[in-house]
Amino acid sequence: MGESAGPRVEETIAAGGAGASWISLGEAHYTLTRRRNASAADLGLRRILTGLRAEEPDAALVMAAARIKAGGGLSCADCFVIATAQRYQAPLLTGDPEIIEWAGDVEVIDLREAG
Repeated sequence: MGESAGPRVEETIAAGGAGASWISLGEAHYTLTRRRNASAADLGLRRILTGLRAEEPDAALVMAAARIKAGGGLSCADCFVIATAQRYQAPLLTGDPEIIEWAGDVEVIDLREAG
């Protein structure tokens, strides 16, 4: 996520009702660990969890992600992002081009245009 998208995401979380799969949170953590360090990643995760519903991947979510994955073109983590948004019939905020190009039944908000 680019710096210009940060405020948009923070506003959405602050408004309440935002959620993410633990799969996505794990991916964000390892990415931040690689870019900065584990302490920064831990701090970032604690900060985001104060206003975010973290979705545990139960069997239904795993199977929904598997059905999306079977369509091809998306990483497994991306499929969990989409399946979580589907579960809650919620808009999906992302800068990921593969998710943005995905033609499905979720409203996708392109954060590359933020700022």
